[in-house]
Amino acid sequence: MAACEKCLPGDKGQLDGAPPATNTARAEGPRHVAALILARGGSKGIPLKNIKMLAGVPLIGWVLRAAVDSNMFDSVWVSTDHNDIEEVAKAWGARVHRRSPDVSKDSSTSLETIKEFVKDNKEVTVVCNIQATAPCLHPFHLKEALELITNHGFDSVFSVVRRHQFRWQEVKKESGELTTALNLVPANRPRRQDWDGELCENGSFYFTTKELIVEQGLLQGGKVTYYEMLPEYSVDIDVDIDWPVAEQRVLRYGYFGRETPEVVHLMLCRVSGCLTEGRIFLSASGEEMVSINSRDTMGIRMLQREDVEVVLLTSSEDPVTQSLADKLAQRTNCLVVQVGKEPLEDLSPVVEQRKLQWNYVAYMGADEPDVRVLNLAGLSAVPGDAPTVAINAAKYTCHSVGGKGAMREFAEHILLQKKKAKSQMEQDRIDRSSF
Repeated sequence: MAACEKCLPGDKGQLDGAPPATNTARAEGPRHVAALILARGGSKGIPLKNIKMLAGVPLIGWVLRAAVDSNMFDSVWVSTDHNDIEEVAKAWGARVHRRSPDVSKDSSTSLETIKEFVKDNKEVTVVCNIQATAPCLHPFHLKEALELITNHGFDSVFSVVRRHQFRWQEVKKESGELTTALNLVPANRPRRQDWDGELCENGSFYFTTKELIVEQGLLQGGKVTYYEMLPEYSVDIDVDIDWPVAEQRVLRYGYFGRETPEVVHLMLCRVSGCLTEGRIFLSASGEEMVSINSRDTMGIRMLQREDVEVVLLTSSEDPVTQSLADKLAQRTNCLVVQVGKEPLEDLSPVVEQRKLQWNYVAYMGADEPDVRVLNLAGLSAVPGDAPTVAINAAKYTCHSVGGKGAMREFAEHILLQKKKAKSQMEQDRIDRSSF
């Protein structure tokens, strides 16, 4: 099955009751396509939902990563009224449009906010409104949908998913009325395989020309079509109960970036702050002590069983952690490498000696000195209590804090990505053999 289906020019993509299919996209001058994510700070269902961590990434980070990596947009924006959301948006590569109080109310509509954005950014000719609550969006979805406007002349494109659900008319209990079927004949219920189902908006994105927004006040109109997404990518989050379900879905179907490796061969892990709490205990005699969690030790062994080499990183400024690392290395058969103030300088030779590229390396750090390596590694993570500067650089933020299972959690994440890659390679092999 193809990853998606899209409607090309024809009656199938035209919405009932839409304005005549006049092509409003024929504006003079250069085209400027802007991705726009609306992220108000005043979410009622889940406070600051747009930057709450989902599977180790701020919710808005999932769609921003897909938008940036699609290479389809002249600019990528987040429209917000909140300082914390602005900070996260910039860390994930977006420009920020500070919306006015007039469009930041509970009663404000998406269309009002988009109109303000277009008014303030007159160079924009196509607005691609991407919903922050669609974390399973991939670059190929955006690319294929946008091409319906840029290559096929549509004025608006929106995402849908195919549902096989029978609908019934709602009735008030006190009315005494009987319900009636809306999309089936009860005496002749079709089997799922005999029914095409119905196309429903899944809320992932709405792409529209500037002219349609400004002149007609519409997000869907003119020459309009839909872009069909498979159900596994159609995830929307409105209330807290959606969160754990969405997290499991995103771990399996989410987009983790262009640099995500198919296989991790080398894992580099800071001992201080990752395998320890970052605290040093003093005994009555003045002896310094640190502790390590047995779950983290198991995480190291899990990686080793899958042929991932684990290297422990220490600092000359932390002799207590050095002693712990040496003992742990003996128990787990790990190499210990001492790094200085700029870890990348000490770790580049380690990677080169193994004839690896950085996208086949996983890195777990805990603070500002780790930022360059966190950015460079194919998979990178920080404990849940890491400072913001490290969280913004990492591709995954653990729920667990340092010294309390963060390493084990990241190990499971690495192995899950490996399993996904293996499954995809097997599927590719089957697809190729079918030709």
